[in-house]
Amino acid sequence: MKRSHLLSILSMIFILSVTGCAKPSNTKPAASPAATAASTTAAPSPSASPANEKAKLKVGISAGVEEEIWKKVKEVAAKDNLEIEIVTFNDYIQPNKVLADGQLDANAFQHEPYLNQFKADNKLDIVKLANTLNFPIGLYSKKIKNVSEIKEGDELGLPNDPSNGARALILFERAGLIKLKEGVGVKATVRDIVENPKKLKFKELEAPFIPKALPDLTAAVINTNYAVDNGFVPTKDAIFIEPKDSPWVNLIAVRTADKDKPVFQRLIKAYHSDEVKKLVEDKYGSYIVPSW
Repeated sequence: MKRSHLLSILSMIFILSVTGCAKPSNTKPAASPAATAASTTAAPSPSASPANEKAKLKVGISAGVEEEIWKKVKEVAAKDNLEIEIVTFNDYIQPNKVLADGQLDANAFQHEPYLNQFKADNKLDIVKLANTLNFPIGLYSKKIKNVSEIKEGDELGLPNDPSNGARALILFERAGLIKLKEGVGVKATVRDIVENPKKLKFKELEAPFIPKALPDLTAAVINTNYAVDNGFVPTKDAIFIEPKDSPWVNLIAVRTADKDKPVFQRLIKAYHSDEVKKLVEDKYGSYIVPSW
């Protein structure tokens, strides 16, 4: 009887000890949705898995030209057992914020000067992973055919974000319309204009909306993806265009903590593939330059 009672007590102790050592649930509350053009949810942490193990990445891109390019990247990556979920955005603000808070694994829509300025201004821990494409920016007009037709007092449009705004001002300078303060470079603002012989006025607008505002302006600088999305052919329709060897090369960005995870080497491999390069050169080669 005593022996039976002792065995019962020992059994209870064993059960309690196993229950006490059980690991807690690893579930986390879902991240709140960002106010973007595309609905996003928290992306699972990208795997540090071996080379051919199945993995998935959620990548944010700009709506427009890049959608077709990323469909090809997705197709190539699938052969390497890497699934890519594409999330499109219609602005240049949310893709970085959503990446930083974990709702994306990577994004691809910006050049390095913009990334550096944005992450400094917003204290984000994100970093360049690899180069993608160069989209030479252009000056467009519904009213004139040549830069020489710009008259005194005309109004020109340009993007209102710091990096693309500076890029537009440098383009105006290359076109001989203004002169900027020496050495200001990619941080130029309209306040850095030191010579404006035609007394031009400058209207700063959100980049996606500049094409719609173009009829009300003499001319405006439009990012290539938005120009193409609105029916322009940059090499034919721009009255002045950036040289193809400009420093504003687009890139893939990731969180700094994730940069060295092997899965991202598979993403780079897919983007830098011959199949993607051929698509870009065959279909967009007149105004998009592969930068790898």
